[in-house]
Amino acid sequence: MSSIVETKGSCLCGAVGIQATEVSTDVGVCHCSMCRKWTGGPFFAVGCQGEVKISGLEKIATYESSEWAERGFCSQCGTHLFYRLKQNNQYIFPAGLFETDGQMHLDHQIFIEEKPEYYAFLNETKNMTGEEVFAQFSGDQND
Repeated sequence: MSSIVETKGSCLCGAVGIQATEVSTDVGVCHCSMCRKWTGGPFFAVGCQGEVKISGLEKIATYESSEWAERGFCSQCGTHLFYRLKQNNQYIFPAGLFETDGQMHLDHQIFIEEKPEYYAFLNETKNMTGEEVFAQFSGDQND
């Protein structure tokens, strides 16, 4: 994983700010029905392995979308802020949230079997089904 050492971003109205270290430059796209409903299309996401500092916490609303994750958004402007895995407190952010100066590239797609037929990406990416994603997170890989 390539990463940006430190970057910052904010919601559309600026009420919530995010400063993060070790943000991946590898953009992933999630095609699952929940992400598509949440974003209005595929979810372009980057992971963060480092420290996350969030300002404007009083403006963040969260939605527990599953037993293992919650989604955060700005209650003032509605900007999607994060998908957070509760077990290890890992943040996955919308790729467009950060000031990255063109350092990111499309790397992988998940829940590829749920991708609707009305769009396609030309980039060569690693593609994973939902079953493969869950196996990876559970450590039950057959690589």
